[in-house]
Amino acid sequence: MDPLHLSYALVGVLGVLLAFWSSAIRRVPVSEPLLALLLGVLVGPVLGLIDLPHRQASVLTLEASRVLLAISLMAVALRFPLPEYRSVIRPIGVLLAVAMAGMAVVSAGLAWLVLGLPVALAALLGACLTPTDPVLASSIVSGGPAERQLPARLRQVISGESGANDGLAFVFVVLALSAVPSGSFAGQLGTAVWGVVGAVVVGLAVGYAAGRAVMTAEAREDVDEGSLLIFTVVLGIAALGVARVARTDGVLAVFAAGLAYNAVIGDRSRASEQRLDDALTRYLVLPLFFLLGVEVPWRDWVDLGWPLAAFVVAVLVLRRLPVVLALKRVLGMPLRSVVFLGWFGPIGVSALFYLTHSQEEGARDPRLWAAGSLVVVASTVVHGVTATPGRRWYAHRSATVTDRHPGRRR
Repeated sequence: MDPLHLSYALVGVLGVLLAFWSSAIRRVPVSEPLLALLLGVLVGPVLGLIDLPHRQASVLTLEASRVLLAISLMAVALRFPLPEYRSVIRPIGVLLAVAMAGMAVVSAGLAWLVLGLPVALAALLGACLTPTDPVLASSIVSGGPAERQLPARLRQVISGESGANDGLAFVFVVLALSAVPSGSFAGQLGTAVWGVVGAVVVGLAVGYAAGRAVMTAEAREDVDEGSLLIFTVVLGIAALGVARVARTDGVLAVFAAGLAYNAVIGDRSRASEQRLDDALTRYLVLPLFFLLGVEVPWRDWVDLGWPLAAFVVAVLVLRRLPVVLALKRVLGMPLRSVVFLGWFGPIGVSALFYLTHSQEEGARDPRLWAAGSLVVVASTVVHGVTATPGRRWYAHRSATVTDRHPGRRR
């Protein structure tokens, strides 16, 4: 049996079943990525029906995560009207300027102390695990339950941070790669600077041009809503491609393109974005997490033993929550919002992208993929299971505070 055709069949059937019970799944503590991951583990390591060579699986994961990030970040950039994003510039700026560095240092320190990795490899692993995943974050902050249970400002902060830090993590990864296995720091620094500056320039140019083109087409009544939905997907892929040709950071370029397109189009993007968001979190994410389940390096996990398990637990508990709590005063948000923000910083598609990107750039130590992939699996399980209870906890706490202090806002 062709493993590729079997994969098509299994992912397709899973997608159909999720479509039938989509509303019910939103009400239970199980996410779509988690179901796809479990299916991949079942047919891969457990039953042995699908077995891909590591090199082939790595390339597939790299390109699938790159495309999925492009579409995801386009949805994130269009999720809210641009003026609403401007209202949360302060907390997002703090998270990007301070929390990202803190998370990178904590993750790298844990890799060095707990796993005993060399400093350079530990720094690279920490950089790969730094960004908050926009795909898993979307499943937490989008949809009817999230809109009813979480305030708009908190959802905007999570969305904005998860969109921007995926691209900015490129700087941490590139600089860490300068020492793994070898490289010029000066050359990598130039690459990192161009990766950010070039990505913003390319993204803004592509997004603005696309927005003006749509406005012109609408003025002539040459475009309908369905076309706009497809156009946003294509725009994300186009921005990614142009940025890659320009040898800059494609992930950040897509987010910049989405923001520029959002600014030009305005409220016309809202309906298309909601459909794009739903399709993304429910269906487009399935093949990548299925692939992750198929290729989990369980033998390497066993070989690394209890230090790996301790590292994963430490990353989930210490990587983000203490850092965000330490920034409560400058974030200017209520304690319950800071706690929710600190816990729900899932590690997923963006980490897979940077882990496989690092392998392609020469960081072939198997401990990098083994440790990083287990963190992604654990985060998918833990954050997927706690998303629904977490939203309910937040809504209950908000209701309690409102009852005690009727004049206090959420």
